[in-house]
Amino acid sequence: MPVEPLSQKEIEDRLAELPGWSVEEDRLTRSYRLGSHFAATAMVIHIAQVQDELDHHSDLTLGYNTVSLSVNTHSVGGAVTELDFALARKVEDLAQAHGAH
Repeated sequence: MPVEPLSQKEIEDRLAELPGWSVEEDRLTRSYRLGSHFAATAMVIHIAQVQDELDHHSDLTLGYNTVSLSVNTHSVGGAVTELDFALARKVEDLAQAHGAH
């Protein structure tokens, strides 16, 4: 089944289910703060593993104790799709497991 860009309403509905996430410049984005640099690094590794499993990858930024990511779907011209939200939901699960906020 081909991936299609989501409408603004679909994006807003999905964002309502993912507090802390937003769309900026046609990219789904979120930043997390963790307890230490090591914890942030571990979370990045786990995100990378999930991205490989989904075959859908975000831009990840590791700070001292922060992790930021942004994602859209290149195959549909850089629009936000259900693939991006599927990744976001999995990242949220990881963030909770890592104690991120």
